[in-house]
Formats: sequence, structure tokens, C-alpha cells
Amino acid sequence: MQKLLMIILITFIFIGCSENKRNKEISDLNTKIEQYSKTELSYDETLLDENQKIVIEKLYEAGKIIDRIFLDQVYSRNAEIENELSKSDNLYDKKTLEYFNINFGPFDRLDHDKPFYGNEEKPVGANFYPEDMKKKEFESFIKENPEKEAEFTSEFTMIRRENGKLIAIPYSEYYKPQLSEISKLMTEAAEFADNKSLKNYLLTRAKSFQTNDYYESDMAWMDLKDHTIEVIIGPYEVYEDGLFNYKASYEMFLTIVDPTSTKKLETFANYLSEMEENLPIPQKHKNFERGSDSPIVVAQEVFGAGDTKAGVQTLAFNLPNDERVRKAKGSKKVMLINVHEAKFAQLLKPISEIVLDEEQLKYVTFDAFFNHTLMHEMSHGLGPGFIKVNGKETEVKKELKETYSTIEECKADILGLYNNSFMISKKVYPKEFENEMWVTFLGGIFRSIRFGINEAHGGGNAIIYNYLLEKGAYEFNAETEKVKVNFDKAYPALKELANKVLMIQANGDYEGAKSLIEKYAVSSESIKILVDKLNVLPVDITPVFQIEK
Repeated sequence: MQKLLMIILITFIFIGCSENKRNKEISDLNTKIEQYSKTELSYDETLLDENQKIVIEKLYEAGKIIDRIFLDQVYSRNAEIENELSKSDNLYDKKTLEYFNINFGPFDRLDHDKPFYGNEEKPVGANFYPEDMKKKEFESFIKENPEKEAEFTSEFTMIRRENGKLIAIPYSEYYKPQLSEISKLMTEAAEFADNKSLKNYLLTRAKSFQTNDYYESDMAWMDLKDHTIEVIIGPYEVYEDGLFNYKASYEMFLTIVDPTSTKKLETFANYLSEMEENLPIPQKHKNFERGSDSPIVVAQEVFGAGDTKAGVQTLAFNLPNDERVRKAKGSKKVMLINVHEAKFAQLLKPISEIVLDEEQLKYVTFDAFFNHTLMHEMSHGLGPGFIKVNGKETEVKKELKETYSTIEECKADILGLYNNSFMISKKVYPKEFENEMWVTFLGGIFRSIRFGINEAHGGGNAIIYNYLLEKGAYEFNAETEKVKVNFDKAYPALKELANKVLMIQANGDYEGAKSLIEKYAVSSESIKILVDKLNVLPVDITPVFQIEK
């Protein structure tokens, strides 16, 4: 009898410990989920007529397929894991699935891609390459087969093994069923598009998904005029490819133009050539061949899909990335005003109140936040693009490999400040905007760094912070644990850093890029102190799109 009682007692203890462990795991997952504040993103439906509403609905359906393609691009087992979790009724699996959906996979994008489900590490090359393929194998293959370099380094091919050898498969072939359905939806949407330029874009982009050639439709997207629906859909950003930054992920931004705000910003496009002329690099490295057209659109986001929806939400986008299109027509900057409003209220203001010197809090403004994003996106189109290295015509992104995204985002943020200062000198902004510009950006650094220094935007911001801190442009007070801008030292330090980053790009200096990242894209002592104080706040928003309700 005594032995039986002992077994029962041990069993209850074991069950209790298991329950406690599972409760803690659920609590930990809730903490992770709460890093993203659920936020409704609404749009003004009265801007749309009945035909436009049908176009929006068709494109929304296409966007849901983009989500599925990107889910596969992130990790080969994603569909399998998703299926396992969705079949389960227990609370832990339901919470895991919720966080899985935010991250588009079992890897925590806010924690250096560490797995939160299972024990497998995320492949550095995501699902774009064989998981066991190393950089050296790929580079050796290109060296031995130079005639295959273009297809293997193309943004639009998957690398696989066939009979033990590497092969490149076009996206149009690899994702044929999904892309065929998207093409069908876009063709149907075009039937209801009264705007000729939008109709042309939808039809040419539908064709692109079949041909794997996005040039014509990117040109058509740049030619959109007098339109209400602003949409871009396709493979663009290369951040997910941690091996080389070669492979583009599928995404979609479905938006409607905010006419009042867009009208206010049209003047900035007229200054692009002067901004290029003003860059702090030798004249021979300045790039006046990128197209002079640079449309700027302020839009309300209706739906985001794929790469743009994973983890941290995008404030704006600057596309296309094809240097041929940029050379001919420039690039388009689309500012997502409803996302800006949400992030300023829920993130930037409360972050600034914790990390910034109290005397400088008055300089944190929505206009400075919005205008920096605008200039950041414009600055992506400035500086070196096509370059010559050792007599060979090439591109910055090809030479900088996996460092490219961090260096490019760093450049855009540096030039965002640099060019806003230039706008003050041109009297586009009033002189008093200068302090707002510097302080609001400093607060924003900690919003970005919280996304992870291994992420391109966070890493780029860490470089700026640590460099300017080293030069005395930022001052950290260890007693108050607050940071502030030294307005006298800020501009000279920023100009010096701008020169360093732009020259790395101009020279295709891969080793220089690695060195800059290794030294400055780090969690320095004051970054650790300040970021730790922000644990009480959400890191970002997770959108609840009006169209899905």
C-alpha cells in the first residue's frame, strides 16, 4: 500500500512539473507574441469606385498566394510544420502557430533567427539553395563554370542539386502552379482597371510571372500615372538570402494613393540631381545616369504580403531594384502613411521618452520621422549602382555579397540625414527643423536596433550610432542612462561616415564592408543599457488589415 501511495505521489509531482513547464513555455510564447502590438491598418474606402474595389479584391487574393510562395522560400519544412501546428488543439501549439505566422517560419526574427519550435537552425541561404551547400562550393562552381554565372547569381532562380551537381531553376518553373494562378488573378483584375497605366502594369506583370523577366513590367510600374491603386507584386528584396544577398523574395504592397499628402511631397523629386552632386565623394563616383524621374507617392496600405509582412513591418519602399530600370527611369518611393502613424504613436514616442535626454524630447516630431523615411527611400536611388572593379563592369550588390543589405540600409539612413540637411540649406525645410531631424532619428535608431543587429536595418543603424558616439556626435550619460545629440559635432561626423560607406560601394570593397560591419554593427555598452530599458515596450506592430476583417 505504501509503495502504491509513493507511485501516485511521484506521478502527481511529475504531472505537476510537466504542467508548470508547459505553462512557462506558453507564458514565454505570449511574451514573444506581445513584442508585436496588434494594430488595425485601415484605409479610406471612399477613394475607390466599384470597379476599383473589384481590382483590390482580386489583388488581395493574389497576395495570399504570395504569402505561400514566400513561406516556402524561407524554409523547406515550413508547410510541414504549419500543417502539424494547425491540426493541434492544445494551447501551446496554437500560440506557436501564431508566432510562426508572424515570423513566416519557426525562426525568431527578433532573436537572430533562433528556432522557437524544434531544434534545427535556419539555413543561412534560406530555401534558395540546398541546405548543405556552403559558400565555397557555390563560388567554386561559378569559377569552374563561368558561363553559368548569370543564371546562378540571378535574383530569380532557385539553386538545387540534380545527380549530385548544382543547377539553377527559374522561379517561373519552380513556382509555376502558384505563379500561374497569380497571373490569372492579375489578368482578371486588369479587366476592371479603368486606368490605362494600371491595366498595362497588371497585364505586363502577369506575363512576367510566366517568363521570369520582370524588366518590362518594372518599367510599366514606373509609368503608373493618375492612378488610385498603387500596387507592386513580385520578387524584390534579397535580405532573406544570408549567403550572398543574391536571391529575391516574393512580396506585395497593395495600397491606395493618399492624394492630399502625395501632392505636398512632389517638390522633392526636383532635387535629385542636386542631391547626387552634393554627395561627399569624388566626382567620378557620382551617378547621374540613374533616371531623373523619381515619383514620390504617399499611400495607405491595404494589404502586405510575403517578405514585407514577415516580422517587422515596412514603413516605405523604394523600388524597383533593377539597375537597368533605375538608369532609365529612376525609382519610385512609396510612403505608407497609416503605418507611419501607427509606429510613431506606439513605438517611437515611448522609446524616445525612455532613451533620450529630457531636454531634447521636444524635438521628437512626426514630421521629422516621416520626412526621414522619405529621404531614406530617395537616397536608395543615389550613389554608386553600376561600377567597375578591376576593369570589370559589375554592380555594387554583386561585389558586396552578403554585406550589401546592411551597407545599403546604412547608406540610405546616413544620406537621409545628409539630404534633409541639404533641404534645409535649400530652404525647403525651415532652419528649426534641423534639431528635430537629428533627435528624432536618434530615437528611431533604438526602434530599428530592437529588430536585431543581424538584420540589415538594425545593423545599419548600429553602425551609425556607434560611429557617431565615437566621434562625440552622440553623448551617453552613464548616470542618467540617457543619450543626446551634440548638434555641433553631428554633421561633420555624419559627412565623414557618408564618405566611408559610399566609397565602399564605389570601389566594390567587400573586405572594407566586412571590416566596417565587424567594428561598428555591434551591441556596444550603451546600446545594451538602453535597449534593455525598452523591454517594457512592444518592438513593432503586427498588422490587422481592414480588408481581412
